[in-house]
Amino acid sequence: MNRNYSKELEKILKNTENRGKRLFLHSCCAPCSSYVLEYLRAFFRITVFYYNPNITEDEEYFKRVEEQKRLIFRMNSELTDVDNGENATDDTTEAYPIDIVEGNYEKTLFFDSVKGLEQCPEGGERCFICYEMRLRETAKRAKETGADYFTTTLTISPLKNAAKLNEIGEQLSVEYGIDFLPSDFKKKGGYQRSIELSKEYDLYRQDYCGCIYSKVEREKQKK
Repeated sequence: MNRNYSKELEKILKNTENRGKRLFLHSCCAPCSSYVLEYLRAFFRITVFYYNPNITEDEEYFKRVEEQKRLIFRMNSELTDVDNGENATDDTTEAYPIDIVEGNYEKTLFFDSVKGLEQCPEGGERCFICYEMRLRETAKRAKETGADYFTTTLTISPLKNAAKLNEIGEQLSVEYGIDFLPSDFKKKGGYQRSIELSKEYDLYRQDYCGCIYSKVEREKQKK
């Protein structure tokens, strides 16, 4: 039976005991994280973990990470701290401040992990290995920092396999002893909202996932 990960998440958010808990959130990029942060920042104390060794080109990697930092700065400047109501105005949102941690940029690790799958089509086994690589480091760092939950923004993309991402997350949850937050962020208009927020914050929005293989495939599609 297909699971509704969006409803599972809603159930967790309705539990007031979870409010204010610490979420270690893997982010693939600023545009994808925009809706997720807007949605969850009133419930969790979020640390964004930017860990994407799959991004092949250095210039692309650093452009994306700077956009992530810029978005978080903007979103933090617009909020009222939910704990004490400081700086409240009609234009601010009551939520927890968002932190960010940048992981290591390990291109070699990515290439070694997907060796032999270079010709695999986007969305296949190569991508599953990439999901696991990024989520594993997220779970590890979440455990080390004492977070209550970990999850990823990747499920917001219509091109990503949400069921596989949740499956991997739940396996790592058992392995590392930290709760995984189920999600399918594209549901409930989440993907469309991320597009709107990208325009609102004037975010750089790339048209491929990040690795050289996805870039080549995307360029072929455009031709």
